[in-house]
Amino acid sequence: MARYTGPSWKKSRRLGISLTGTGKEIERRPYAPGDHGPNSRRKLSEYGMQLQEKQKLRFMYGVNERQFFNLFLKAGKIKEGKHGDNFMILLEQRLDNVVFRLGLATTRRQSRQLVNHGHILVDGKRVDIPSYSVQPGQVISVREKSKNMEIIKSAVESLFGRPEFISFDEEKLEGSLTRLPLREELIAEIDETLIVEYYSR
Repeated sequence: MARYTGPSWKKSRRLGISLTGTGKEIERRPYAPGDHGPNSRRKLSEYGMQLQEKQKLRFMYGVNERQFFNLFLKAGKIKEGKHGDNFMILLEQRLDNVVFRLGLATTRRQSRQLVNHGHILVDGKRVDIPSYSVQPGQVISVREKSKNMEIIKSAVESLFGRPEFISFDEEKLEGSLTRLPLREELIAEIDETLIVEYYSR
């Protein structure tokens, strides 16, 4: 299944969660799209709730179905911790997500574009693979020729705060994962146990 590239605001309203991380799309119209959006009373089955939770997380990180499932399998092979927690942490370690967390982009979709176009370095070497798994201590920086890009400068200036597991130097435009995140530091609106149940059917 290909990665979703349609309107993210419409998808956010359908799933009832901000996929961009800004919250603007839900704040403006906190109901599903369509003529009956505000008055729809659709009750989801147990399977429907599991599927919806899976779709929320997948669209939030902008991952296609195959990558998503492979990462889920990888999380299951980690001996320590819960399967769902490990899965969430692996998603956080994706390079495009770390670039977003550093504040070099305003959305994960934008950060994926920066990585794809070769603007991002990992330990001084260009990496253009969004799914690259960042390890704690690795230095993520902006290529010298790209430091004056307006979208990067405006993203850094507009950011209010970063997670505790992220360090960032605004002068050098570089940062890193200081450690792996804890589950309680990640997206609270997601119930990862439903995703584990979905794939365990």
